[in-house]
Amino acid sequence: MATEQLTEQTSAGRNAYAGVLRFYELAKRQEWQVRDLPWGDLPPIPEGKGSPERRARRKDMWRSVLTQQLQADMLACDMSSQLLNITPDPEARLYYSTMVQDESRHTEAWLKLIAEVGDTAERDPHLDQLAHMTLEADTLEEKVFLMQVFYERLIIARFRLIARSSRGTVLEDLCNRLATDDGIHHGAGMAYERVLLESASKKTKRQLVDAANRLLPIFAAHAMWRPRERAFIGNAMRSRDVQRLREDLEQGVRLAESLGLDVSDVELPLT
Repeated sequence: MATEQLTEQTSAGRNAYAGVLRFYELAKRQEWQVRDLPWGDLPPIPEGKGSPERRARRKDMWRSVLTQQLQADMLACDMSSQLLNITPDPEARLYYSTMVQDESRHTEAWLKLIAEVGDTAERDPHLDQLAHMTLEADTLEEKVFLMQVFYERLIIARFRLIARSSRGTVLEDLCNRLATDDGIHHGAGMAYERVLLESASKKTKRQLVDAANRLLPIFAAHAMWRPRERAFIGNAMRSRDVQRLREDLEQGVRLAESLGLDVSDVELPLT
């Protein structure tokens, strides 16, 4: 169905979906290709200094960062594809078609970047748990809530942090693009979740709060998890990481409240 036809339908009685269509149009305007990254013009990751051993250790650290992000986007391919296949609304299907393309493009970029710095590193077990929780959720409302309202919003700060730490590299460029893309994914999810919750039962809304209580401890474990290549950094920066995580989780709870959910029972994990 053409976008023009959907726009006419929206004007004719599906005004609630106008926000979803706006994010579809924004996603199309922001669309980019992996070939647009500055391959060959900038180093792929920050270049280490000092002894060969120190440079190798730094390279391994960055390789572990790339691996974690590759894993996240490969799982996001599964989750966005599921949303595309199960949503009954044409406006949402149109949007999710762009989201599937985004996540596939992100995965392609991470694969190419990793190929320039070596093989993959240790897998994050908490990311697998987060993905399985979303894929196995019972309702569309819960899937959108877990992936886009919470996870997509919480991960934006991670991309910005990586970008600040990798100035003048392909990695910085990629993370800036991904922060924009995931901001659109989050905005579209908020718009669609509002529509879904208009007709949702109290039981469904209660399930979302219960899902948040299951997700937050796992996300906290993911945020604080460090593979062996970055263990020394995790120890040195733990207090700052805990503070940043708490701020992110509090923001996530406020977003849930803005959707009209009773978040009085949401428990922020202690770290």
